[in-house]
Amino acid sequence: MATAKSHLLLVWLLLAATATPAVVGEKGRDDGDGENVKRTFPAGFMFGTATAAYQVEGAWNEDGKGENIWDHMVHEHPEYIRDNATGDIADDSYHKYEEDVRLLAELGSDFYRFSISWARILPKGDLSQINQLGLNYYDNLINELLDKGIEPLVTMYHWDLPQALQELGGWPNPILVDYFEDYARLLIESYGDRVKHWITFNEPLEFTMGYAKEAYMPPSINKPGVGDYLATHTVLLAHARVYHMYDTEYRPTQQGNISITLNTDWVEPASDSPEDIAAQDRMLQFNFGWFAHPIFSEEGDYPQVMRERVAANSEAEGLPRSRLPTFTPEEVAFIRGSSDFLGLNHYTTSIATSGEEGPNPSRDRDRGSVGCQDPTWPTSASSWLKVAPWGFRKLLNWLHKEYNGVTIMVTENGFSDSGELNDAGRENYYKTYINALWEAIMIDGVNVFAYAAWSALDNFEWTRGYAERFGIYHVNYDDPNLTRTPKSSAQLLKSIFTEKMVEKVETPSEYSRSC
Repeated sequence: MATAKSHLLLVWLLLAATATPAVVGEKGRDDGDGENVKRTFPAGFMFGTATAAYQVEGAWNEDGKGENIWDHMVHEHPEYIRDNATGDIADDSYHKYEEDVRLLAELGSDFYRFSISWARILPKGDLSQINQLGLNYYDNLINELLDKGIEPLVTMYHWDLPQALQELGGWPNPILVDYFEDYARLLIESYGDRVKHWITFNEPLEFTMGYAKEAYMPPSINKPGVGDYLATHTVLLAHARVYHMYDTEYRPTQQGNISITLNTDWVEPASDSPEDIAAQDRMLQFNFGWFAHPIFSEEGDYPQVMRERVAANSEAEGLPRSRLPTFTPEEVAFIRGSSDFLGLNHYTTSIATSGEEGPNPSRDRDRGSVGCQDPTWPTSASSWLKVAPWGFRKLLNWLHKEYNGVTIMVTENGFSDSGELNDAGRENYYKTYINALWEAIMIDGVNVFAYAAWSALDNFEWTRGYAERFGIYHVNYDDPNLTRTPKSSAQLLKSIFTEKMVEKVETPSEYSRSC
């Protein structure tokens, strides 16, 4: 069954590039009457869920695992995390993975996106010490998934750099390109016979901020407008190195695919004025194009507006060169096209207007755009996560246009609660956002082949600890057994996942955009 799904996804990747939008009302696409209209997704469309190693595994120092930068930060600076929480135990998925896979199967997941803890495999970050017990854990998890007919989608790096490599300078140090290649090769050789879908990095927009802002992401180095640019430069080169390694050495026999996951809000201009529309574009380019443009645009390299604005600001600061590093022509060509699809994480929408915010220097100030959200939009337990499904459809269409019909996999999309089992807000979120996804695919012709809900389980939500819950399954952290219980949204998602249909919900055509 899993093998069939692998081939199905590969076929869909080929078909998606030439897909045409369906006519609304076509039988099997938008069927029913009155309030019972069901919208059917294309043949081969896949639904699944996602998690990340540090957020769910626990066992932070068991069975030979090394320390990573999150272990280090939560222990050295507990004040950075709400309620001094840690991921030391988290959901204890290291010991309870069989139960978690059973829950995924009950949900009807076609695939499961999870990440591998680099320090669990390579405690020192390099090949000087390979931890067989760590390799065994992921072997067991992958085999358990396949036994249940669930396709594994593996993220190589989801924010948890081995502390030993941070002590070499972390991502701003270009030597990490070599270390990441070594680590990725070990994963591919260990699991590539069964894993056909790889993500190199998850959300570099977020984790590179660890080199630009204190008490936000480890390593919590306050070098805005410098450290984050240097880290991103290394990450893009590391991604391309691993892509080409897989493409030339492993794809011919393993027949898989490899990509990167990037995240962004949709950005709506505060008005239709030329100034606000220009501010919208700058925010999208500085937040998303920064990573996507070098890989997915025809010309490659960083967006021109970024290069121009950072260079001008650097000159005004008396610097001899731009704070934004420069790729050689050979590097531009090497990075361009280094992805089989675009992994997209999306949660919410923001509003942009022209202006300056943030310290000087910083990426926020370089972009010359100020972001906000309309207080009338429905919200979640997370103050930043406003419900705006129309923004999801707009973003998918923007990506389709900006990157020449790029094939997209939605690798995260979700809603937070405060720990309740009756999560009506999450049900509404998924209904409206999955409707917006359907409209983008079937009406607008955007090439999307899969969707992952974040998250399978409540988990450690980074600096927010356990106060904000994104799980489809509730985890009782007051119970030593960390009991998992399905929330009300689980039944909704089970029907969507298994039927490949969603009940039709009208997306508002008008919306407020003031702050």
